[in-house]
Amino acid sequence: MNELSFELVVDVVDIAIVAFLLYRVFSLMRGTRAASMFFGLIVLFVLSVVAQWLNLIALNWIVSSLRTVWVIAFVIIFQPELRRALALLGQNRFIGRFVRMPESGVIPEVVRAVQQLADKRIGALIVLEKDMGLRQYVDTGTPVDARVSAELLGTIFTPPSPLHDGAVILQNDRVVAAGCILPLTQDHRVSQALGTRHRAALGLSEETDAIVIVVSEETGTIGYAEAGKLHRKLDINTLRSDLLNAFGAVAEEKHASTQAAAG
Repeated sequence: MNELSFELVVDVVDIAIVAFLLYRVFSLMRGTRAASMFFGLIVLFVLSVVAQWLNLIALNWIVSSLRTVWVIAFVIIFQPELRRALALLGQNRFIGRFVRMPESGVIPEVVRAVQQLADKRIGALIVLEKDMGLRQYVDTGTPVDARVSAELLGTIFTPPSPLHDGAVILQNDRVVAAGCILPLTQDHRVSQALGTRHRAALGLSEETDAIVIVVSEETGTIGYAEAGKLHRKLDINTLRSDLLNAFGAVAEEKHASTQAAAG
């Protein structure tokens, strides 16, 4: 391969990588307020290239000045969308497969609590932390720092508990905080029929790799949000299976089987 051919291949690879990155960024921002400004930034970039190519000094100076202001405004105004995009780009599903909940029956306890709450039509929002830390959301609630149990979760979400309206955040085998405030989804394509709990579950799953379980107060249906997608109207066995698969917690399944046999 001669030098000219090698440079051509490098240019093609360079263009392909940039095109892929632009496509991914736009895909993550599609349906949000940032999409229009993203297009505006592309237009400024194209104008800048044209101005440099035609040696239009005045236009190049104006476009360069606007580009700097535009980028700063973009970062400040659309911080939630950018945070979501960076979070999703940084998630690694391969690594996530090795994340395990402690071998202490956490998932069976969560599933049991969800079943009891759904049967009573008591609304609930339970966050299971994975790789990404949730400190900023933990700080919005009331510290609990207690071992996960179905009884504790049921007590927290049963009115008139002062913490029943917020979210509970679990880290490993601990309930670290309750009454936490989660960000609502910014995706305008989401159905208007969804309530605040479902929108909050989607919002956190868009910005982090956490799994957020939702129990509907109106219908008692069970669902969960993960990676910006909402899975609704699940039976309890599907929820258990999906959680075990998400956390790779084979030991949890063995623990649940042992408990069932003992009962």
